[in-house]
Amino acid sequence: MTRSVLCALDVNQSTPHEQPLAVAADIAARDGATLDVVAVVPDLGYGQVASFLPADFADKARTDTRARLDDLVDRVVGDKVAKVRRQVVVGPVSSEVLRVAAIAGSDLIVVGSHEPTVSDRLLGSNAAQIVMHAKVSVYVVR
Repeated sequence: MTRSVLCALDVNQSTPHEQPLAVAADIAARDGATLDVVAVVPDLGYGQVASFLPADFADKARTDTRARLDDLVDRVVGDKVAKVRRQVVVGPVSSEVLRVAAIAGSDLIVVGSHEPTVSDRLLGSNAAQIVMHAKVSVYVVR
């Protein structure tokens, strides 16, 4: 029985993939588990790319991501799960998802994945990195 489910979402796609959240919510509801939903804002660092962006870019990105996350959770999960925690973090996607899972004590991580491209096969996608390095079960939803 699962006590804590972590669902990692990319809410900044033009059409966010709702299926991983729906699957995670169903599992959490069935088991009476806590549902943690995390969205990661990729860190742009302090290199040349960041120097071309407005000073408040990171804050606006976090605020916008949080609004999209809240909307998606409200729409897909509703009141299906008793305890839902939402979080927006900044950094490398796979390592941040694994860090949040460890802190939350997650028994299961649910992630979405797109059809792999050539670069994914060579470099690895975020979902693949999470699967490779997770210390708990990972459910990949396509």
